[in-house]
Amino acid sequence: MSSPSSSTTSLPSLAPITSLPTLPTASQTATLDLLFEPSADLHALALPTVQRGEYTSYGELIDALRGGLLTFAEEAMGSEGLEGDDGEKDKREVLFRVLGSHPRLGEKHKTPKNDNNHQNNSEEDDTKGLSALSRAEQARLRSGDDGDDWAEELGRLNAQYEARYPGLRYVVWVNGRGREEIVREMGERI
Repeated sequence: MSSPSSSTTSLPSLAPITSLPTLPTASQTATLDLLFEPSADLHALALPTVQRGEYTSYGELIDALRGGLLTFAEEAMGSEGLEGDDGEKDKREVLFRVLGSHPRLGEKHKTPKNDNNHQNNSEEDDTKGLSALSRAEQARLRSGDDGDDWAEELGRLNAQYEARYPGLRYVVWVNGRGREEIVREMGERI
């Protein structure tokens, strides 16, 4: 299996960090979607931090959001892993939805088909729910003559990872790296 050559993709750009707190909420959530993955739960958790406007760089903002999410995760998991109250259970569900908003590596994004506003059990491919970066990364991971072989290997590794770490998906910044490197790194993590 070989890695495809890199391609040039036009991706959306970020507004200056100093203007982010004053942008309309829709623009702030679009920025969060560029930095992470589209997630209404992440928007609800992150917007207060974004709107404070205390940051001079996106790196600082991301660090602050990371700290807030880690605190939220600690609260969600309760003390010493004991079963918490209903509020903690609700927080766990929110946390898992945020973590689950990132697509599995190499997998086509699936959304339920809607037939006359009644959901059925079938799914259709949909990349609209992914960030622009994830759409490009996922397409690259599935491309080439051997794309099906790589998709199968990534599917196997995704299943192993999720069996080992229930409720979590393997998330990594692909950023143009080859499939061989991603598969090797994923295997090492498992």
